[in-house]
Amino acid sequence: MDITSQQNPRVKQVVKLRDRRTREQEGLMLVEGRYEIEIALKSGLLPQTVFIAPEIVGENEIIGFQSEIVTVSKPVFEKMSYRDNPDGWLAVFPTLQLSLNDLSMSSIPFVIIAESIEKPGNLGAILRTADSAAVDAILVCDPRADVYNPNVVRASRGTVFTVPTIQITNAEALTWLREHQISILAATPSAEKLYSGIDLRRPIAIAVGTEDEGLSDFWLNNADEKVLIPMMGKVNSLNVSTSAAIIAYEVVRQRNLGT
Repeated sequence: MDITSQQNPRVKQVVKLRDRRTREQEGLMLVEGRYEIEIALKSGLLPQTVFIAPEIVGENEIIGFQSEIVTVSKPVFEKMSYRDNPDGWLAVFPTLQLSLNDLSMSSIPFVIIAESIEKPGNLGAILRTADSAAVDAILVCDPRADVYNPNVVRASRGTVFTVPTIQITNAEALTWLREHQISILAATPSAEKLYSGIDLRRPIAIAVGTEDEGLSDFWLNNADEKVLIPMMGKVNSLNVSTSAAIIAYEVVRQRNLGT
């Protein structure tokens, strides 16, 4: 099939998938970029439809999929695209329907709790960190930005497919963590202990909160320990994704070096 009209119903439906309500109703998500699509495929997922713009990717770059392939003109692709410099690849995938029962933990569980993250770029960056630091799972609690927002997928570089990610309530997350005897470490500027002074070689969940307000009282009151990242300048906190990365790599350092 070759689509050349920007008013084609299928084009309009793809554009609608940028809206959270439509994604939730349809159980579908957008994945743009050949690299991100290949990550999803390697993770065992199959797209419903793959849209390709030969004028952008080149005829010789088109590869086979066990899915419907739809070629579109450059103007049509640019309408569907949510990137500034599209590479001509966009796919519609079913959203992942994971639950806590689907999680398989390592011998020493390592979890990130992301509470009420609002900016898709930050949530995507946390996913990239989780993938590189071999985090077992991310619990996205009371989310403002949903995991399947196209900009989360883009910022994650496809790692939304490689790290088990569950969207749940704070209470559900806490119950599960207690049942699995995973200690909760809350990152907050109000803490007295440095993050690097805590033994992170045990089962651990790092909790980080909203960009403006930090963690809610729920996690501050239920945390086993509170830690801070030292700030030497005028502001008292880092970007939430940066904070998550710093503490996550302290977990990696301690576990790799044994201290």
